[in-house]
Amino acid sequence: MSDGIEDSSNVSDLTHSHNNNAQLESTTYTHAAPRTVENSGRRPAPAAYLQTLPSDSAAVEIGDAVAAHDTNPLSTGPDMVKELERQMHGLHYHHAERSRLCTEASTELFDSDSPRIRRDIVRIIAQYLDSQGYTSTRVTLYDEANVKQQRENNYISDVVRLRAAILDGEWSEVDRICSSAYLKDKKHILYNVYKQQYLELIDDSESQKAFSMLNKYIKPLESQQSFQGEFRDLCYLLTTKSIQDAPAFRNWDGIASSREKLAEYLQNILEFEIVGRDSEQQYLKPNRLVTLLRQAVAYQVESCQYHSEALPMVPTLLNDYSPVVVPNTEQFSFVGHLGNIKCTAYVGQYGRYIASGSSDNTIRIWDTETSECITTLRGHTSRIWDICVDREGTTLISASGDCTVKIWDIRDLHKPQCISTVATDNSGDIYSVSLNPLESHIIMAGYDHTIRLYDRVTGRVVQTFHGHDLSVAQAVSNPLGNLIISGSKDQTIRFWDIMSGTCVKNLRSHLGEVTSVATSDSGMLLLSSSKDNSNRLWDLRSLKRLCRYKGHQNTSKNFIRSSFIGDSLVVGGSEDGTVYIWDRESTKIVQRLDGHQGIVYDARWNPKQGILCSASDDWTLKTWWFDPNKPNISNNTLL
Repeated sequence: MSDGIEDSSNVSDLTHSHNNNAQLESTTYTHAAPRTVENSGRRPAPAAYLQTLPSDSAAVEIGDAVAAHDTNPLSTGPDMVKELERQMHGLHYHHAERSRLCTEASTELFDSDSPRIRRDIVRIIAQYLDSQGYTSTRVTLYDEANVKQQRENNYISDVVRLRAAILDGEWSEVDRICSSAYLKDKKHILYNVYKQQYLELIDDSESQKAFSMLNKYIKPLESQQSFQGEFRDLCYLLTTKSIQDAPAFRNWDGIASSREKLAEYLQNILEFEIVGRDSEQQYLKPNRLVTLLRQAVAYQVESCQYHSEALPMVPTLLNDYSPVVVPNTEQFSFVGHLGNIKCTAYVGQYGRYIASGSSDNTIRIWDTETSECITTLRGHTSRIWDICVDREGTTLISASGDCTVKIWDIRDLHKPQCISTVATDNSGDIYSVSLNPLESHIIMAGYDHTIRLYDRVTGRVVQTFHGHDLSVAQAVSNPLGNLIISGSKDQTIRFWDIMSGTCVKNLRSHLGEVTSVATSDSGMLLLSSSKDNSNRLWDLRSLKRLCRYKGHQNTSKNFIRSSFIGDSLVVGGSEDGTVYIWDRESTKIVQRLDGHQGIVYDARWNPKQGILCSASDDWTLKTWWFDPNKPNISNNTLL
C-alpha cells in the first residue's frame, strides 16, 4: 500500500519518485570542500579559513516576532552577509588523519565502577561545590558517600577478623564471617579454608571426619581448585600414611606454618578488593573539576575535523564541541542504486561509513572517504522507506514497503547478516523507524496510522499508539525517552506518553501533511516539515511555534524531511533538487547546494566527519563539505 504517498514508479523510473528521509545529527556550520580521485579519496587541508555562524543553543522565544520571520527568507541582505563573514572567520580544515591520532575516549581508560575512582569523583565534586559556596550541599554529598565508606570499613573489619580466626583455628568463626561478609571471591576463599581444615584432619589421623569434610564441603567447590588434579590428590590422602605422600603436598610442614601461608595468601587476594584505602589522604589539586573539563574540551577541539586558529570559546559543556560549518561544495557522488534513494544514515557516531535505503529494495553501505560501496543488504521485497543505525555502528534497522522491519548485524561490514524480521501483519508500508535514547526499543510507524514500540530484548511489541487519522510519516523519541513525537498525513503532530500509550498533546498548525519531525540535542526544540512548503520550529517546553523556514518546495507526494545541524542551523531537502540550509534564529537561507537532478528527500550531517550527506530521486547520494576557496554563501541566496 502506498497511501498516495508515492506514485507507481518502479525502480527503472529516474524521474520524480517519492519520498523520504531525513534527520540530521547535531553539528556545525562550515562549507565543505570536495575530495577527488587524484588525491586518493583524502580531503586536502585547505589553506584558507572557514566561516561560521553563531552557535547559541538556547531556544529563542520569538512570540510576536513570528510574523516577521515569515517574510521572504531569500532577502538575506548585505548586513547579514557581513555578520556571517565576520563570525565565520578563523576556521580551517583539520586533516582527518591527524584527528585519528587522538586517543578514543573508551571505557578502557579507567574503570568507572572502581571504588577508588568513585571516591575520587566524589572528592572532586565536593571540592568544586565548596569553591562555589555550596557548603551544605557538599556536606550532604559527603554524608551520603560516607554510608558506602562505612560499609567498606565493615568489610575491612571482616577481613581482619577472618585472618585472626584462621591463625587461631577458629573454624566456626571463619564460617560465620564468610557467611555474613560481602566477599567477591567467597567461593575461592571457602575452598582454601575447607582444604586447610581437611589437611589438618588428615594430619591428626581423623580419617572419618576428613572424609565427611571432603564430601560435604570440598566436593561442591571442586571448580575452585588451585590446579587441575588437586581434588584427586586430596582424595588420595585418605589412603596414605602421611600428607607428604601425595605429590601435591610434599612441602607440607605442619599446621601452624600452613595456617600462616593460608592467611597470607588470602590477604593478598583480598587486597584487590580493598582498593585505595588511603586514597582520601592523597593531595587534591585546586580546581580539579574545571581542569579536567578543560582537558576534555581541548580533546574535543583537537579531534574536530575543522580547526580554528583562534582558541574557541565553548558556550556550553552539555554537548561536545563542534564549530558551526556551512558546506558549500560537492565532495562525492555515490552511484550504484537502481532506484531513488529514500533515506540515509551514518554508521555509528564517527560516520566513516554511511548507509542508504532505496526503491530498488536494497540497502547499501558506503565508505565516505572513497565513495566505494562496501556491501549491499538484500532481503526486503519492496522499497526501503527509512533506516537507522545504533551509536556503536553495529546494528542497522530498516523499514520497508513489504510491511516488515529488519534488524541487521553489521559488525562485519563485508558479511552483514539479517538477525531478525519484525512483521506487522500486513498493516501496510512502514515509513519510519528509529531508536529510543537507550537503544533498547525500536519505534516504528507507517501506513496503518499506528505507532509501535518494539522491545529488542524480548523480541515483541510492548506498546502501540493509536490516534492518528491517516498515515504516520515519522515517529521519534524525545531525548529524555519519556515521549514519542509523531507527524502524520492528517496534518497533526502528536505527543505520546511512552508508558501509558496515550496522546498527551496534539498540535494542529501545518496546512499540509506533516512529513517529518526531529528534536534538537538539548531536547528543547522540535522541527517539523510539511507539504505546506514550510518547516517550523517549536519550543517543546511551551509548545509554541517559534518560527517558519521557507524557500524550498514540498507540496507533492514526497517525504521531504528536515533536521538540525548543531545548535545554529536547519537543513532540509526540496522537490527542486536543492539542499537548503537556514540560520536557525533568523530563518534566512545561508546556503543552497545544487547538484542533484531530482527531488532531495533527506540530508544528514555528521560532526565527526564534517560532511553533509543528501539522498535523492536521481538514484545518487552526495556528500558536501566546506571548501574555503569557494564562496561561503551561495550568490543565489541573495535575491
